[in-house]
Amino acid sequence: MSLFYKKMQRANPRDPQAPKLWYPILKSVGLVREKEVGRLLAEETTLNPKEAEMTLYQLLKVIIRLLLDGHTVQLGELGTFRLVIRTEGSENEADANASKIKNLLLQFVASATVREQLKHASYKDVTDLQ
Repeated sequence: MSLFYKKMQRANPRDPQAPKLWYPILKSVGLVREKEVGRLLAEETTLNPKEAEMTLYQLLKVIIRLLLDGHTVQLGELGTFRLVIRTEGSENEADANASKIKNLLLQFVASATVREQLKHASYKDVTDLQ
C-alpha cells in the first residue's frame, strides 16, 4: 500500500515576493462510497452488504445528532469527532454572543493507534500510476 503524491509549485502567502517552492501534495486515487465501504465491511463481519451499508448510514445520523447535542463522539480505536467554532473577538463580555460565531467545523482527531499505523505509510510519485 502506498499513498500517491503529485508535485505542485506554490507561492508563500506570507511573502509573495519570495520564489515559489515545490511541494509534494497527496493525490487521491479514487472515491469510495458507502455502498463499497459496506461491501468491504460485510467481508469482515457477519453482516450482509446491505446491512453493513445501512449501519454506516445510521452511524452517520447518530454521530451528527450527538454532535449537535453538544457531545464529543469517540469511536473506539478510530478516533474522536467534535465540533469547533471559529469566532470573532469582542472588547467586552456582553458582546461575546452567538452573533460572533462565524463558522462551525467538524474536527476529527485520530487515536494513538491510528496515528501509529499512519507512521508506516509509504509514498510514490503519482507519475508511477501511469
